[in-house]
Amino acid sequence: MKKICIAVLIVLSGKLMTAQGLRAPAYPLITHDPYFSIWSTTDTLTASTTTHWTGASQSLLGLLKVDKAIYRFMGASGRSYAAILPAADEVNYSAQYTEAAPAEGWMNPAFDDGGWKKGAAPFGDDAVRSKTQWRSADLWMRRAFTVKGSETGPFYLKLWHDDNVEVYLNGALIYQRKGWTNNFIYIPIEAGRVKAGNNLLAIHVANTAGGAWLDAGIVKEVIPVEDQAVRTAVQKSVIMNATQTRYQFTCGKVDLTLTFTSPLLMNDLNLLSRPVSYMVSQVRSNDGAQHDVSLYFGASTNIAVNTAVQPVKTEQYAADGLAILKAGSVEQPVLQKKGDNLRIDWGYFYVAAPAGAGVRQYVSQEGSLGKAFQAGGAGVSSGKQLMLNTVCSLGKVGATPKEQLILLGYDDLYSIQYFHQNLQAWWKLQPGATIEGQLSAAFSGYADVMAKCAAFNDKMYVDAVAAGGEKYAQLCVLAYRQSIAAHKLVKSPEGEILFLSKENFSNGSINTVDVTYPSAPLYLVYNPDLLKGMLNGIFYFSESGKWTKPFSAHDLGTYPLANGQTYGEDMPVEESGNMIILTTAIARAEGNADYAKKHWNTLTVWAQYLAEAGFDPANQLCTDDFAGHLARNANLSIKAIVALDGYAQLARTLGYADTADKYEALAKSMVPKWMELADDDDHYSLTFGGKGTWSQKYNMVWDKVLGLGLFPAEVYAKEINYYLTKQNEYGLPLDSRKTYTKSDWILWTAVLAARQQDFEAIVAPVWRYADETTTRVPLSDWHETTDGKQVGFQARSVVGGYFMKLLEVKLNK
Repeated sequence: MKKICIAVLIVLSGKLMTAQGLRAPAYPLITHDPYFSIWSTTDTLTASTTTHWTGASQSLLGLLKVDKAIYRFMGASGRSYAAILPAADEVNYSAQYTEAAPAEGWMNPAFDDGGWKKGAAPFGDDAVRSKTQWRSADLWMRRAFTVKGSETGPFYLKLWHDDNVEVYLNGALIYQRKGWTNNFIYIPIEAGRVKAGNNLLAIHVANTAGGAWLDAGIVKEVIPVEDQAVRTAVQKSVIMNATQTRYQFTCGKVDLTLTFTSPLLMNDLNLLSRPVSYMVSQVRSNDGAQHDVSLYFGASTNIAVNTAVQPVKTEQYAADGLAILKAGSVEQPVLQKKGDNLRIDWGYFYVAAPAGAGVRQYVSQEGSLGKAFQAGGAGVSSGKQLMLNTVCSLGKVGATPKEQLILLGYDDLYSIQYFHQNLQAWWKLQPGATIEGQLSAAFSGYADVMAKCAAFNDKMYVDAVAAGGEKYAQLCVLAYRQSIAAHKLVKSPEGEILFLSKENFSNGSINTVDVTYPSAPLYLVYNPDLLKGMLNGIFYFSESGKWTKPFSAHDLGTYPLANGQTYGEDMPVEESGNMIILTTAIARAEGNADYAKKHWNTLTVWAQYLAEAGFDPANQLCTDDFAGHLARNANLSIKAIVALDGYAQLARTLGYADTADKYEALAKSMVPKWMELADDDDHYSLTFGGKGTWSQKYNMVWDKVLGLGLFPAEVYAKEINYYLTKQNEYGLPLDSRKTYTKSDWILWTAVLAARQQDFEAIVAPVWRYADETTTRVPLSDWHETTDGKQVGFQARSVVGGYFMKLLEVKLNK
């Protein structure tokens, strides 16, 4: 098998070079769903700890031993701390606290806190995890401690706070921040602040929104002597394609190629759903000599918990020719948490490698890098922040490459709660399916999967270049895995496909219609069934009688609980228009209106609503809800017009001629009225009658892509010419109110251009944003056009909208 795998890697190497020109804001390593999603957020893989898309640490660590020298090629150097003043994750402690504003000087050691309460940490509003309940607006805490004269630094404040915090040590302010953390952070303390003898740590936390939490301590860093000899590998390149991220390193006298593959191929739903990624290390000598080489790979059990303080249990065993390590939380609270900034803490994470004499696995506490190749024995089976370790001896390595395959998988047991019924992942629908079976299938089918990935990577890139140029293609590469991995694939109790999105770092909703809408082009290009999987739940919500309003719902709940809308306000025109337009697009992609016929009664209700209220929208939200309410929204009006004509085209396809004639005439009659009300000389305004304003008319793209023929070509031209005068360094603003933008909408707007050079001119600043932004997170779709920084949102599925130009090519060949 090794010869086959090496050949596959060589085949892949040519097209892997295609995306090298773009420096990604973050690099996808493991991408499957909103919970199993691990990224590198720095240019070099050794510059930081790998993280979940939310930013929480989910450490993957890689070392290569060449003869007697050890090189770190993945993950940041492990830091070890010894507690001077332990936090609650290490010992149970109590502190003085008050929820009433104290007198001046409350942070000083001499202050009398005898009237304060005494409570056990942590403090917070979590009924399960908090030892002292805190639900008021403010909390003040004081904690005295003694330090031995022999203790030396460097010292760090160990802090977990929610929300705004001020921290004092012996009366001096040492840290303050507006915001919150979702785990412990370590802040260096200035030398001399921690004194021998008596000390006082005093903290004020303001609970401004959402959860409330406080836990804190003081630690000192411990650097094992043996770690000082560990060298850092020299990274030569990092290259991405649609399904892979590939790094190249020099580790002294050996070169290493490290390739992560998440085979998200949309034409194979069983493979798409299989929660297994490949990590392949290929090594060869670079000096012509033979060298003894061993590989170490470590994965933190934090991958299987929401927070690092949760205890885990582990298991080590063998199955189907694989050596396997397994880890999961002790508690296993299946589907008991919902919300945005959360990680999974149920189910089990797996690390597997082909079993053999050269492969050894063990579990340990996170610790010394220098001892990684030595450790073994019984290890540990439970605890916190453990490491799943795999050591592989590659023997003598010369000019002929040798490789090691490692599989990373996650079995979430149950994935989604859908109207109060727990659903398993799509891959579990296969009779007798087990995670061991999935790991085994991934192993035995490796060469075939790699060949399919290579073919898809090449075709997608070539097609994207032909459609929109190199920079456009590189943006598509960046968007592909991110968009897919923001969804979970399951089947409904009614037997329908459900491909449910999580609204990452916007509000955590599940199956939000106005997140589906911008995401849709990617799925219309490669598998419209997945777009149906985004619409089916919304249709069911209405058709089951659970949603009774005459327009579409906004969402199905808060991820992963899809039990009904939880967003606080409706978006009637927005969501109804979205559902009709996307159903029309499915019909165009498939060449029939069968899907529309299945939901015709519901579509008719929504079309009737748009006929009455869509053309001149009332003061309501649209998908750009972060920008606030807007009445007479010209772009939202376009959505209603396009949706009504789309409904007419569906009716005509289904043979409902009278309905088709009626709604087509209605939609076409609205266009000249729209042009008159929105006209503002050299462009069209943000709102009807809103002279001196402007906005991206991204909804108009469906008129062009679906070939509806509603708006004259001169309307497109007028808008494009105006947009070209309004661009900033990092993109075209969303509208005249602010300088921020949405990159998905820019790429839709660009498709309105008749000339390729205009399309590329509008796309180029978005590429520059992705390449230069200082916000190192999985691509944010909401950024500032003046400085390229994230405004909000990250890792969202909406970047699937980047594929709109490819969709235009597909539907209008």
